[in-house]
Amino acid sequence: MTIVDTTTAPLHWRPMTAIDLAAVNAIAAAVHVDYPEDAAVFAERLALHPQGCHVLAERDDAGIIGYIISHPWRLEEPPALNALLRAIPAPASTYYIHDIALLPQARGSGATEAVLTTLLHHAETIADNVSLVAVGGTVPFWRRHKFASRDSTALARKLASYGEGVSYMVRPLVGGDAASAGSVID
Repeated sequence: MTIVDTTTAPLHWRPMTAIDLAAVNAIAAAVHVDYPEDAAVFAERLALHPQGCHVLAERDDAGIIGYIISHPWRLEEPPALNALLRAIPAPASTYYIHDIALLPQARGSGATEAVLTTLLHHAETIADNVSLVAVGGTVPFWRRHKFASRDSTALARKLASYGEGVSYMVRPLVGGDAASAGSVID
């Protein structure tokens, strides 16, 4: 995946490196207080699929104020919270957005839309859909980006580690629309 690295812009996405993991863990701890994950989870995702891991940096890399972590995976089998993957499935049946987090100063900047556009192009080379677990009241945000909620007993069991108020969501990438990705429930 190629994301334009324009260090003259106030904010820019660039590939994540192992050096960035301390900042990524700090952002995760600040933004996702109710969904803690060990540092090993982020390090493993970076090692398994670096093409899906990016950080949002301020001009001249003065600071990291956001990140996105994503990877190929299995449709309707979201990884449990704070769990290692061990390997990426081949072939993958979905492209999974594990996490996106922005510090308050980055919100409203258009950074999420920018990285999603690039991420969706990358995902099209791997699967015909993108999936995620929407947490913290983000379902309306993801709906605006053509994701639709899916609901089943099996998914409910898989989402148990995330707690209450979460939704598994899918967006088709090839043809169709969000409604054809599954039954909308929210």
